[in-house]
Parts: sequence; C-alpha cells; structure tokens
Amino acid sequence: GARQGRGTSPGPRKGNRNEDYLAPYPRDRNDCNVLPVASYPPGTVIETWRKITTWGADPAFNMGLDEALLEAGEAPTLRLYSWRPDTLSLGYFQKVADVPGVDKAGMVVRRITGGGAIHHARELTFSLTCDASHPIYKGPIKDSYERVHVAIQEALADFGIESTLRTDASLDSDVSGTGMCFHHSTPLDIVWSNKKGVGSAQRRRGGRVLHHGSIKLDTTPLEGNIATARSVGGPERPDALAPHLTRALSKAFNIHFEPAAPSPDERVAAQTRGPRYLHPDWVNKR
Repeated sequence: GARQGRGTSPGPRKGNRNEDYLAPYPRDRNDCNVLPVASYPPGTVIETWRKITTWGADPAFNMGLDEALLEAGEAPTLRLYSWRPDTLSLGYFQKVADVPGVDKAGMVVRRITGGGAIHHARELTFSLTCDASHPIYKGPIKDSYERVHVAIQEALADFGIESTLRTDASLDSDVSGTGMCFHHSTPLDIVWSNKKGVGSAQRRRGGRVLHHGSIKLDTTPLEGNIATARSVGGPERPDALAPHLTRALSKAFNIHFEPAAPSPDERVAAQTRGPRYLHPDWVNKR
C-alpha cells in the first residue's frame, strides 16, 4: 500500500530531503492583493469573499480545511496555500497500484476530488468554495472550469506567460502509465510550451462546490517534463504569484477578497476531518 509517513525523495541534488522543495515563504502580505474598487466600471456590484492564505501547511490540514469549507463554509472563500512536506495527492477514484511513484513523496493523501495524482511541491495551490448557484459555477460544469481557467491565464499573463486552453491539441507532457494529473490532459487544461501547467478538479455536494487546483512553478521528479512558470521566466515562489491570481479572479468575477483566517468552527472541522486523509484505510481504499 501507499506510505503515509515522512521520508526522502529525489531532489535537485542527490540526498536532498523533502523540505528542500519548499522555500521559507513569508506570511501573507496584504499589499497588491485586489484591484482598487475604482478600477471597476461605474455601477459594478462588488461581492466580498474571504481570502485565506496558508503557506507550508501540513497535508491533513490542507485537505481537512478544503472539506470543511465545502461542507459548511461561513462565507465564499478563496484559499491560497502550499504544502509541507511535499505531498502526493491521489484522485478519489484512482487505484494506488496505478501510480508507480506513490512511494517517492514525503506523504500521501487521497483527495475527495477526482482526476490524477499531483505531487504538491513547487506550486501554488488554490481552492474556491461557495454555493453551487454562484454565477461562477452555475450552469454546465465545463463552463465553470473555463471561467476559472481563463482568469488563471490572466494572472500568468502578468508574467509574460502566454498560455492557452488545450482544446484538441496533443501535448508533449502527456505520458501514459504514471497516473499523474500533469501527464494526462483534457481540452480545458491550461498549457504553455505545449505542456500542461495547471490542473484542477471540483467536488459538488449539498448545493456547494469545492474547486481546487495546482499551478506549477517548477517541476518535481514525479512530474518531469511539464509546463512550469520558471521554465518561461515566471515566478518561482507561490507568494509571488498569489497576488496576481487574486487580482485576476477579482477582476474576472467582480469580487473583493478580504484577507481572513478560518473561523474557530472551521478550524475544529478541519482538525477533525484532516486525519482521515492520511489514514491507510482511506489512502489504500482502491
């Protein structure tokens, strides 16, 4: 079965520990996080969401908080986060045996969203949680993916990264037999350099939606030849990209993002739900 404990994995230099994937990110800085209200056309109705930023959080907390916000979030929320140690997340429907690299990550979790496995290191991870009736997510599911992905493209464009949706193209990053998300592409995936660079997935339950995803800043030994921001001169740290993603989402959806922390009830829910994601019975359920 998959391993859930800490360990070592191949890094840029032989012998590196998993922690070497992660720079010491600063606490969230509130500068340049949203467009000034004056930048919107006159008469635009601005909605307020929370923005919760957690750099270097442990995988149980990351998964537990996303689920807590899906189940009973107290307000629409954008999360911006990273992981410590580096973590491989399996898609809900994946078989452990179909992911040969499962033992090479620091920790392993199984998500409640579908799709392929992601090695959470050297990336900006985001999640959006709100009612499924919100205009971002109302209507056909594929349309909601496209709306959010187009906004991510705008954030990447701030760094000169010319990305597109894959549509019908065949990508150099498509590889069979690995089970990795970034080695399998779909028409709405974001690509540059003819490789996949952003992967996301949704879970809808109880009239609410969780949409989380990964924007790759650099590659990892489990992901190899994929699109990364660094490869085209873009940001190498999640806290460098985060304000641009916040601005792009703000502009696309007329949202003001107010820096916040999880409520006490949400923290308790995250702490209660989180350990399941690491439990061998859950990780090895398929």
